[in-house]
Amino acid sequence: MGKLMALILLGAGLALVGERFLTLRERMNAYREVESVESQNCHLIEGIENGSEDIDILPSGLAFISNGLKYPGMPDLAPDEPGRIFLMDLNEQNPRVQELNIGDGFDKASFNPHGMSTFIDKDQTVYLYVVNHPHMDSTVEIFKFEEQQRSLVYLKTIKHELLKSVNDIVVLGPEQFYATRDHYFTNFFLVLLELFMDLRWTQVLFYSPKEVKVVARGFSSANGITISLDKKYIYVADVSDKNIHVMKIHDNWDLTQLKVIQLDTLVDNLTVDPDTGDILAGCHPNAIKLLMYNTEDPPGSEALRIRNALSEKPMISTMYANNGSVLQGSSVASVYRGKLLIGTVFHKALYCEL
Repeated sequence: MGKLMALILLGAGLALVGERFLTLRERMNAYREVESVESQNCHLIEGIENGSEDIDILPSGLAFISNGLKYPGMPDLAPDEPGRIFLMDLNEQNPRVQELNIGDGFDKASFNPHGMSTFIDKDQTVYLYVVNHPHMDSTVEIFKFEEQQRSLVYLKTIKHELLKSVNDIVVLGPEQFYATRDHYFTNFFLVLLELFMDLRWTQVLFYSPKEVKVVARGFSSANGITISLDKKYIYVADVSDKNIHVMKIHDNWDLTQLKVIQLDTLVDNLTVDPDTGDILAGCHPNAIKLLMYNTEDPPGSEALRIRNALSEKPMISTMYANNGSVLQGSSVASVYRGKLLIGTVFHKALYCEL
C-alpha cells in the first residue's frame, strides 16, 4: 500500500511538473516566429554594442540611452564593462550618440543601469533617475543633467527594503516615483521557481521620502511602467503575462486597475508618444530564444503602437519587427517628431525615420 501511494504521488508530481513546463513554454511564446515589418529608413546606431535597455527622450529631443545591463539569465556581450548612459540629440540631421561623463562621488565601476525616467523641475533643471543593480542589488540613482557639459552630476542613491528586484520607474516629482518589482524573490533559484510556478507575487511600488508602499500587486512579472500625458493613468507591462495594465491614479497615489490590454508578445518597457498619447511597447516575440541565447537562432525584436488605450477596442499596430538578423531582444521603443529609437536588452539600438 505504501509503495502504491508513493507511485501515485510520484505520478502526480511528474504530471504537475510536465503541466508547468508546457504552460511556461506557452507563456514564453516558445513556438512563435516573428514576421518582419521593417523600413528602409532604419539603421543601427553606431557606438552602441552591448545593450540599450531603456530610452527616455526629453521634450527638447535629447534622448538618454542606458547601456550595459547585466541581468541574471540574460545574454551579456561585454561582461567586464560597466554600464554607461549615452545621449543622442534627435534634432540633428544625422544624430550620433555620446557617452555622458558621470561626476565624482559615484561608483562607476559597479554601474549596472536598468530602467530610467526623467524629471524637469520648475526652473527647467533636468534630473535623471536610473534603476541600478550594483553587485545585483537594487537602488535608484539620482543625477542632475548638465546639458552644456554633456555630463551627469551624481546627487543621491535611494535604497529601501521594498525596492528589491526593481525593473523600471516613472518619476512623478522630486524624489517621488512609481517602481515595478519584476520578481518577489532575489535568490536566482527561487526566481526560477517563481517563474516556473507563476506565483504572481510581483508589485508596483510608490516611493516618496515620507511614504513607501505597495500600490498594485498580482502581476506575473511587472516590468515597464509609464504615465499618460494627462498624468491620470499609469501603464504597467506584465512581461510574462503578455499584457499591459491600465491603472487609475488616486489622490493618495494608490492605483486601481481599469482594464488589461492582452497582446501576443512579451511586453518589456513602455513609453508614450508625446504627440498622440499612444503607448509604445518594446517587446520580445519569443522569450525562450532570449533566455536560451543561440547566435545561430537569435531572439527577434518587435515594437508595437497601442492607440486609444482607454477604449473598449484599442488599436494595435506593429511599428517594427525583425527575426534577430538585424536587432536582437528589443526592450523599448520611443519616438520624437517622426523619429523612432528602439533599444535592446543586450544587443544594439536602431534609429528609424517614420
